[in-house]
Amino acid sequence: MAVTDQAIIGLIGGMSWESSAQYYRLINEAVRARLGGVASARTLMWSFDFAEIEALQHQNRWPELARRLADAARALEAGGADFLVLCTNTMHREADTIEAAVHIPLLHIADPTAEAVKAAGLSKVGLLGTAFTMEHDFYRSRLEKRHGLEVLVPEADDRAAVHDIIYRELVAGQVLDASREVYRAVIARLVARGAQAVILGCTEIMLLIGQADSSVPVFDTTELHALAAVERALGDSGLG
Repeated sequence: MAVTDQAIIGLIGGMSWESSAQYYRLINEAVRARLGGVASARTLMWSFDFAEIEALQHQNRWPELARRLADAARALEAGGADFLVLCTNTMHREADTIEAAVHIPLLHIADPTAEAVKAAGLSKVGLLGTAFTMEHDFYRSRLEKRHGLEVLVPEADDRAAVHDIIYRELVAGQVLDASREVYRAVIARLVARGAQAVILGCTEIMLLIGQADSSVPVFDTTELHALAAVERALGDSGLG
């Protein structure tokens, strides 16, 4: 079967482009590793202006955000995408709206993450992310109810620090050693409370934190989501 028979991945990105660029790199590296030569992934990307998205998030204008995401999903479907990858954890708050807007599936970021945690024999995880991801129910509920994980989030002051570093630094491409130390301390406190692993539940956190920064396994949602997209793209095409 020709390489061009890969399924087309529809990427909803730009939230922020710093992590969307990592998705593009990870997906294409994985396809080349699987297929060899100069093979690369078949993708379409809708990339938002994150300044607009960030403002709407902090104004709690979620219906407007949902409408924009649904429009992006429909545009990717019309462009030929076979399935969708939403390149952000926070905006999975509107996953149901996206799924209702199109006839192609959405690969939910929490699912490959939870499957990796369970495959490692772990069940109690600490969750880092934006305040929206840590404090709203949409993400924790999926991990807990669908996958049977126990989820710990940082205490209030730590949640505020994690959120601020994401929005003030990481989405702007700033990776600071002082902020890495803040995250390491937050992780250590989650481990002290019983976390067996830590989920990097914001797609920019992988720019700052890796396995070397934690005494327990780290599960990077960006990488796990990207690799799951490749598995689906090659599997759907028959190349997997």
